[in-house]
Amino acid sequence: MNTPVEQPSVLFVCVHNAGRSQMAAAFLTHLAGDRVQVRSAGSAPAATVNPAVVEAMAEVGIDVSAEVPKVLTVEAVQASDVVITMGCGDTCPVFPGKRYLDWELQDPAGQGVDAVRPIRDEIEKRIRGLIDEIAPTAGA
Repeated sequence: MNTPVEQPSVLFVCVHNAGRSQMAAAFLTHLAGDRVQVRSAGSAPAATVNPAVVEAMAEVGIDVSAEVPKVLTVEAVQASDVVITMGCGDTCPVFPGKRYLDWELQDPAGQGVDAVRPIRDEIEKRIRGLIDEIAPTAGA
């Protein structure tokens, strides 16, 4: 009999919530499915997701065109087990018992799709490692 494993939750944070954090959230949702609860937010969210990010993610079969940048809230941090900031010096509320990681990644803001692809690929690599750590598949 399998005992239910608590579903870990991850929050990705960058300033505009229009590029890196959107790609990371989309990859985690795509690769881990319902094994992980995923959130993303920004301290100063943009109006829309970066079009070059939408295009780069579409190239790997992930549609982020309907995503909307969201504002970072204290509640989102409190509800998350792992908080990953995306190398933008974001001020993120710190609570005991949470795990904080900072992923230094180039900012795709204002970049074309050619510049976004290597950022996307690096994020996918890090997400795969994160999944192995926090939500491995049974028997893995």
